[in-house]
This record gives sequence, structure tokens and C-alpha cells, in this order.
Amino acid sequence: MANSDSLEFLVEKHSKPVPPAERTEILMNPGFGNLFTDHMVSIRYSEGQGWHDAKVQARAPIPMDPASSVLHYAQEIFEGMKAYRLADGTTALFRPEQNALRFQKSARRMAMPELPQEIFLKSVEALVDIDRDWFPSAEGGSLYLRPFMFASEVFLGVRPAKEYLYMVIASPVGAYFKEGASAISIWVSEEYSRAAPGGTGAAKCGGNYAASLVAQAEAIAQDCDQVVFLDAAEHRWVEELGGMNLFFVMDDGRLITPPLTGTILPGITRESIITLAREEGLEVSEEPYAIDQWRSDAASGKLKETFACGTAAVVTAVGTVRSAQGDFTIGSGGPGQLTEKLRMRLVDIQRGLAEDKYGWVKRLF
Repeated sequence: MANSDSLEFLVEKHSKPVPPAERTEILMNPGFGNLFTDHMVSIRYSEGQGWHDAKVQARAPIPMDPASSVLHYAQEIFEGMKAYRLADGTTALFRPEQNALRFQKSARRMAMPELPQEIFLKSVEALVDIDRDWFPSAEGGSLYLRPFMFASEVFLGVRPAKEYLYMVIASPVGAYFKEGASAISIWVSEEYSRAAPGGTGAAKCGGNYAASLVAQAEAIAQDCDQVVFLDAAEHRWVEELGGMNLFFVMDDGRLITPPLTGTILPGITRESIITLAREEGLEVSEEPYAIDQWRSDAASGKLKETFACGTAAVVTAVGTVRSAQGDFTIGSGGPGQLTEKLRMRLVDIQRGLAEDKYGWVKRLF
């Protein structure tokens, strides 16, 4: 079988890349997730042969048989990460080894082969290298990277597939939420659950997001930016948003964040925020936090701030919470001081503007 030492990438440059003038115009205001770079990475896996056929090639549609396993049994996982242009002009990734490890954990949960960490890192770095001219010129822009893997074996039968396709694509991006949004509004889903104990909540798989979309559509209909899910058993405990982890800033200086019990995705941004907050001397408690407690703490002033965090949006203040039981506002309804401080500390590290004492930033070129 191929391993991380023997697997080499065949590089096939795009014969007709996007012209420089057109690319420059795109990069001035790329939006989020709608535009893509010239190339992609692909690696195949099959039982007996292992990982093989690694390529960096022109981005193109994927030929797929209608009986491909993923279309019927949803064996699929992915990651979300960013490459940054640093202040000194070099390029870097933020904690990419953590994405590689989480990708392996997701694969284990979905009965898929684990991609060696070294191959994951080489694949991402190869795509950033060949598409290095795609970094946005817009303020706060970055290159969003989407590694993903799916079952490609052609068969109909309920069992783990024997063949898989791993890929990486890239998208130049700006801000995740609409421009000028200083704080987001969220809708409490009281009918739908994101994950249950023993389920796939801690895996980054497409099925989790598909199941959340009806609730997200409900949130949009209520003029909210995001949906927040409660636990599946009691519909009482706050878990996470459709794609971000939550933190609650209390009046005694404590930060509370829901615990990782298997129903919440272990966010890399979440872990980074916990580390930075503790470095600031703050007490961070990973403990259950109830929706009625959230409401009463906001009303009494005991809760000062709430913020969400994730790779796409980084750190975003939550200003208003809406539900069928009524609405409530957190603090002034805008970003609080601690939210902004932690966001800037993290962004400055990611952008090479502050000391990286934890070795989180992996410089590429």
C-alpha cells in the first residue's frame, strides 16, 4: 500500500486558467464560497492498493456513476480551513495538523479509511502553492480550503464502501456574514435536533449539515442569520449553531461553552479561543448551559456577551436570540469588549501580526 513517504503528486497545470485581469477583478470582492481557483487535488483509495493516484490538476466536474455509494448511503466527510497572506507577504495555514487529525476522526466514525496526516498536509499545501495568485486583495480576505472525501465504489448494498475519492478545492473568500453585520441574530430550533448521543455530531460529515438545513431555512424565514440547536433528549441544553460553536461571557469574567460530549463538533477555533482566554487569566468552564438560563441571564445582566466561532466566520458576536417563546437581546445587542479582544488576538496570530507562542501558524512560502 502507498504511504505518506512514497505517495507523490502528479502536477498537471491548467491549460486555460482564469486570465490575470479577470482574476484580479474577482479578488477585489470575492464574497464567500461562490468562486473557485483554477486547480484541485485528488487522491484515490481502494482496498488492497491503499492511497494512490495523487494529482494536482485543473478543476473540473467529477465523473460519477449513478450507483456510486455516496449517492445512496452518504459516506462523506469534509474539512474547512483557510490559508492566509501574512503581513510580511508570506503564506501560511492555521493549525492544519488539527484539521488532519479531525479528518481522521471523522473518517473513523463514518467507517472510511483514514488519510495519513502527512498526505493531508501535502495535498493542501500543493493546492495553495499552485493557486498562490488567488489570495483576495479585499480586507480580511483569505483562501478557503475544502478537503473532502466520499465513497466512490459503484454498488448498491448497506456496507462500508471499498473505494473512495479524496479531493481538495479552494475558494477565495471575504467576510462570511453580510457586510456591516456587527452582531448576528439567531433562531432557537425547538422542533429539530442537530445530533443525538451515539450519532455523528462530533464528525464533520455532510449528513449533519443536511439535517440542519430545514432549521436554518426556518431561521432565515424568521429574519435570523443562524439557527441554534438544543440537545436531542430534553430540548433544553444549548449545543451549537448550524456551523459554529458558542461561548457565553458572564459578569464575573467566566466564559462558559457547551461541553464536547459527542454531539458537538470539536471546533479548532473553539479550542484556540479557550487557550487564548485562559492565557488572559479568564476561567473557562466547559459545562451545560440551558436555554432558559440563557434567557434569564441575559435579562438580569448576568450574561454580558455571547459569541459564536468557527473557521469561516472566525469570531462573531450574537446580539439577538429569537424563538417561539419570545426574543431577547444580549447586552447592548452588539459586539462586547471581550468578544472583540479575543477575535483580534486570534486574527492577529493568524495574520502574522502577533507572536505565535503556540506554533499554530504553519508558514508555506
